[in-house]
Amino acid sequence: MSRPTQSSVKERYEVSMKYGYYPGCTLYQQAEAFDVTTRESARALGIELEELENWQCCGAVFPMATDADINLAAPFRALAFAHQAGVELVTVCAGCLNVLRRTNNLVRSDVETRDKLIDFVEEEYAGEGRVHHLLELLRDQVGFDRVGERVRRSLNGLRVAPYYGCLLLRPTEEMAFDDGEDPQILEDMLREIGAEPVEYPLRLDCCGAYLSIGEPGKRRNRASLAVLRSACTAGAEAIVTSCPLCAYNLEQCMQEEPEVEDVPVLYFSQVLAYALGLDAESCGLEPDGMHADVCKKMGIGEVK
Repeated sequence: MSRPTQSSVKERYEVSMKYGYYPGCTLYQQAEAFDVTTRESARALGIELEELENWQCCGAVFPMATDADINLAAPFRALAFAHQAGVELVTVCAGCLNVLRRTNNLVRSDVETRDKLIDFVEEEYAGEGRVHHLLELLRDQVGFDRVGERVRRSLNGLRVAPYYGCLLLRPTEEMAFDDGEDPQILEDMLREIGAEPVEYPLRLDCCGAYLSIGEPGKRRNRASLAVLRSACTAGAEAIVTSCPLCAYNLEQCMQEEPEVEDVPVLYFSQVLAYALGLDAESCGLEPDGMHADVCKKMGIGEVK
């Protein structure tokens, strides 16, 4: 799938908000549709995302060892570069958000760690900036009601299970992402673009995280299997997430566990961009493949 060089969504708000965009590694590889639809959705809604120059992998996980400051060098550098450019950071990957936001909090509150990172990276930064998730900008800066006004295609009441997982929400005080015990940000967005959010018990549970890489067979699928069964039992026709690792684990589980009902796992930006007018192919939706039932429900025909 090729990345559009300019927006395919013809109608848009005049760009009035500019942020530094941190895509992260996975969006440049396995999750290309996540990247494309993020950029297109933001542009259509008046958010200018300028990709941060020379960004590096954030490290994927926030280091818990107290003597591992060197592992914070990459996220610290990204935060410092954004501050020097006069922009605040935006990302959509749950893992990147977790690392960047927690690093920013640590740099702001821990002088010793901050000084070590400044010496190592040779960039001045004291945690003055902010790290946003695109969903937070849509809710707080654009307004979900205005997002709804820009909808150009009906999702025909598609029953969608919002899956938060761990990294968007925890640790609760550090992440401060919606209500850590009962988040509604995904549900509120889905309603505004014409989908029907499905309530199910395990929407905040872990998918198994990196256990999927180190543990072969059924044991590694235990957590993902529970999430899938919970969503399917509630009548979900699709699952949406903001975490590439969650998406991978859920999809792998469906491939390896034949008794599990197949349900498409999409990124929230894919359904958002389609509702805003981006074509199905650019959204990474496959009407003749794994997304056939979802595409049929949304009225998507064959891609010409």
